[in-house]
Amino acid sequence: MTKSGKIPCMQLPTTLLQACDYDLEQLRLRVGKDRTAGTYSRQCRLRDMVAGFINEMSDTEDIPLQDLTLSFISDYATYLSAHCQLLDGTVWLACQWLKGVVKRAYQRGWIQFNPFAEFHPSRNIRPREYLSEDELHRLMTCKLADSREAFFRDIFVFSALTGLAFADINDLRRTDIRMIDGQPWILAKRHKTHTVYQVRVLPQAADIISRYDSGKERIFGPIAYRTLAIHIPQIALHCGITRHITFHCARHSFAIMCLDAGLPIESISRMMGHTNITTTQIYARITLGKLNRDIDRLQAFWQENITTND
Repeated sequence: MTKSGKIPCMQLPTTLLQACDYDLEQLRLRVGKDRTAGTYSRQCRLRDMVAGFINEMSDTEDIPLQDLTLSFISDYATYLSAHCQLLDGTVWLACQWLKGVVKRAYQRGWIQFNPFAEFHPSRNIRPREYLSEDELHRLMTCKLADSREAFFRDIFVFSALTGLAFADINDLRRTDIRMIDGQPWILAKRHKTHTVYQVRVLPQAADIISRYDSGKERIFGPIAYRTLAIHIPQIALHCGITRHITFHCARHSFAIMCLDAGLPIESISRMMGHTNITTTQIYARITLGKLNRDIDRLQAFWQENITTND
């Protein structure tokens, strides 16, 4: 990047990997502004998967953009699924990224048509894991003798009560918590997307804050995610939760509980700091408990408005 802030002139890409590298350079320049280093690293890995496929398919290092056909990306999806044994969701993500690279190459005039326009990968993503109300209660009330395990448990519970992701909890600051109409609120920007999120602090979450607030700027951090991730499944097992859970399961649990409580999806999206409401809709499965309550309302309506008219 030049002192003027402009991207230096680059030779126009003529091959697929050159187009990938151009996109990655554009992304790298946005790291720290509206993109994270983690996003950049993930897309670099996606680029490497494309390079691996090209080498596997044709024993060459690259392929001209003008030689791309619909069968290329179709074969790429099969390669990722069969050869690399990736899950459907990961295959979908990799193909969507590659489609985006080629679409932008077409929009920039590097190729005369978009060969991948008619390819639509299947997104058979596994349901998101979440804790039931009973499991969360067991986790919250379980006695843990080890103070470090108790801390990790409390961080998980805090996420389940607020919907905050790990990075946002790790960076949560005293200035992010404000009193509005006598109630504590977290008003901040998501670490991942810089999207504003607003969530009221429930009493149980407020107790956790007061338990660990030492007066420093950051309330909980710094926390080593790897250490936390290792301990969470062990803590869950100790609390009688036999299935494997991850830390991100806490954020999923928050979304599901909000849906079960009847909160509008627009409110949930704002609290979770999603950039697009379609992201929130991933959680919008109908749980048995919610379905049962909805049917109770239907039965009450039926009894009040239908049977009385007979």
